[in-house]
Amino acid sequence: MNVLAVNGSPRKNENTAVLLQNALRGAEENGAETRLVNLYELNFKGCVSCFACKRKGSNCNGVCAVRDDLKEVFEYAVSCDVILLGSPIYFGNVTGEMRSFLERLLFPILTYNEGERSIFQGTISSGFIYTMNVPKDIMEKINYDAIFKQNQQLLQLFHGSSEILLSNDTYQFHDYSKYDASSIDESHKAKVKKEQFPIDCQNAFDLGVRLTAAN
Repeated sequence: MNVLAVNGSPRKNENTAVLLQNALRGAEENGAETRLVNLYELNFKGCVSCFACKRKGSNCNGVCAVRDDLKEVFEYAVSCDVILLGSPIYFGNVTGEMRSFLERLLFPILTYNEGERSIFQGTISSGFIYTMNVPKDIMEKINYDAIFKQNQQLLQLFHGSSEILLSNDTYQFHDYSKYDASSIDESHKAKVKKEQFPIDCQNAFDLGVRLTAAN
């Protein structure tokens, strides 16, 4: 069993990455082979609208035709049993790198043919981990849930179950005194980091266990 985790955060050792690493540890409990990719280390762009994947007789086979640092990642992804994605929320959405990755991952398997939705022949389960500075009540007020559900529906083009894991009110800075952030209560953030973030890590671990147990 193969599991691919994709980190859409520019930080390789902070909240999003830590949660993905915990999810991978959960997957490894079920004997899965795991791999973590950091998008910010790769050279790529979003979909360039070449439509090579939609041409009649195309040999793309559900993999983006553009040859850049994502080519090998996509070839590995479509052979996996589970894909785990992680992104912080920047300006109300996933990072630009994660959005570009999703365009390139999913558009080649989306079909325009009547009566069909996906050309993908296998089944891949997925989990999407979102981290964000805002607490749960504000997240709900500004309807981030619509974004999460949209991505969940798109990942179901792989015909597998898709889960969402949220980590709210995250600790952003190592030293809040160095930043203009007077609206943020550092003591509150520290409390959340100490009390809630370990729970989020356990939830991520459990997610990895669950998704690999289902395959």
